[in-house]
Amino acid sequence: MNYLISIKTAIFIFPIIAILITIPFILWQYHKYGSIHPLRVMIIYLFVLYLLCAYFLVILPLPSRESVLQNPKWMSRLIPFSFVLDIIRESPLKLTDPTTYLKTITEPSVYIVVFNILLFIPFGMFLRYYLNTSWKKTLWYSFLLSLFFELTQLSGLYFIYPRPYRLFDVDDLILNTTGGMIGFVIMKQLARFFPTRETLDQWSYERGEKVSGLRRVTLFFLDIILYLIFYLLCKKVGKKHPFLISFGIYFVLLPYLWKGSTLGGKFLNVRLDISSKKLMKLFLRAIFVFSYYFLLPHYFLKIASIIGGEEPFFYLLLFLLVLLFYNINLLLVLKNKKMFYDQLLKTSYQSTIRRNKEEQNITKL
Repeated sequence: MNYLISIKTAIFIFPIIAILITIPFILWQYHKYGSIHPLRVMIIYLFVLYLLCAYFLVILPLPSRESVLQNPKWMSRLIPFSFVLDIIRESPLKLTDPTTYLKTITEPSVYIVVFNILLFIPFGMFLRYYLNTSWKKTLWYSFLLSLFFELTQLSGLYFIYPRPYRLFDVDDLILNTTGGMIGFVIMKQLARFFPTRETLDQWSYERGEKVSGLRRVTLFFLDIILYLIFYLLCKKVGKKHPFLISFGIYFVLLPYLWKGSTLGGKFLNVRLDISSKKLMKLFLRAIFVFSYYFLLPHYFLKIASIIGGEEPFFYLLLFLLVLLFYNINLLLVLKNKKMFYDQLLKTSYQSTIRRNKEEQNITKL
């Protein structure tokens, strides 16, 4: 029953963790590969869910503070392979009597050993398949994760409890690490049924040669955030006209010097493909984008509010119309439609991920 509670807790917490890691995950995938492959997403998020399940299986259920105060200040068992003696002493196992085998499995001294091994098998499988770790690194990482779990318990859940609430057992380190190594061996046999990490990377690079709608949306918001930071820095140093200076540098000068890439574009491997009159087109495009997405809704609301007065329903309607405006444009970009200002100026987005990959290969040679 405790195992089910731990798994349910992990499933409940997982969406929150997923939301927190999604933006960094998207940014990193576009930076490294230029795309987000669905199989990679599934692997990473399943691994995160597994780690959550493992963590809650280790720390739950949490005892009351009063019961923990009854524990000694140091709870540990440092004699290795004590679990063997526990099985011999507590279980009804008799090697000569097959009828005792099933009952032995249901004994805590046995199924806890099995649980500690099984808990780390997925960890070893992931390390070998996705990270291509050697057996030495798998052994080391499995041991470190197990040590982290044991210290979590020994520290009273990072000193939230005044004393340890579970036993620090060296056997857990041995069994968990063994589970990680078993997963490493199992993955060797299962790997042939899955695309290799190299194949997955190649698929991602191929998808990254085109700029998807989600990549364009990510670039837009990343540029806005980076620009605001740059604007605040310009304002802080006391420069005159900080908005015009920061806007011109970030959206015009830098793309001109970096062949169409803003700072965000550099990170996401995206640039504007501009055939001629680059400086003028960069300037006009920046003005178009700023006017269309910011000035147009702003002045629409301002003029409409003057006409409509202070009627609450009218303000709600205006808000919904502006929201509709942004949603329509978001859908157009997500569908990778070419916006009117790019059609007018004959500009388009171009991925630089292949060029970067070729440069990396040349460097390696």
